[in-house]
Amino acid sequence: MLPTGLAVLMAVVTSRQAASPTARIQTRLSMPIPVAALLAPADGCFHRAVAAALHRWGEE
Repeated sequence: MLPTGLAVLMAVVTSRQAASPTARIQTRLSMPIPVAALLAPADGCFHRAVAAALHRWGEE
């Protein structure tokens, strides 16, 4: 049995580690991504700068 202070300290450390940016990124990397999502980016284009250049070129 752990002393109360040590148990609280371990709980705080564990929660902070789980909420760290590194842990959040690692969690996202380990989650499977549907194949369809790879072909449909949220902003609608694979490379935003190239899409903008093509859009400007089409307007000329």
